[in-house]
Amino acid sequence: MRKTTTVALIATALVALGCGAGSSDESADGKAGTVKADGGGAKADAGGAKADDKPKTAKIGDPARDGKFEFTVKSAKCGVAKVGNDMLGAKAQGQFCLVTINVKNIGKKAQMFSDSSQKAYAADGTEYSSDSSASLYANKNAETFLNDINPGNQITGVVVFDIPKNVKLTKLKLHDSPFSGGVTVSLN
Repeated sequence: MRKTTTVALIATALVALGCGAGSSDESADGKAGTVKADGGGAKADAGGAKADDKPKTAKIGDPARDGKFEFTVKSAKCGVAKVGNDMLGAKAQGQFCLVTINVKNIGKKAQMFSDSSQKAYAADGTEYSSDSSASLYANKNAETFLNDINPGNQITGVVVFDIPKNVKLTKLKLHDSPFSGGVTVSLN
């Protein structure tokens, strides 16, 4: 029995590492963790670097890029006690925060989206992981659970975070893979 458990853990770790293999922190335009901006950019300095090259924080409704994905957070709703239906569902330990996200593959190869790579933060910097089992109940077609997205295609789904009742989320850090740099989206 002990050998089976060890083999299962090793296989799970290898699968998790393989999900991020081949991905990069660069988006289609060559910048990691960038917010897509409309209009002209800032002027380049003498060294050729733009004054606004560092990553920016996006807001709800703004497209934001990390690696091969362009994320657009559509909404965030907290204070939900249960997701699913009367027969099947999940009950929050504290409160569920339901974050509706559109994810578009802007790369040239299929990329796997996983809700478990997404993080949420409170004002004091406390990090919260997504609740994958609750996300399964919050989405009709498991859109956010290990979903391969081909180039040019997009999905819209709900990522669920189970946080204490007295906590308010202030930002998200969205990733195209577990090992990417991520892009920050403000929820304020």
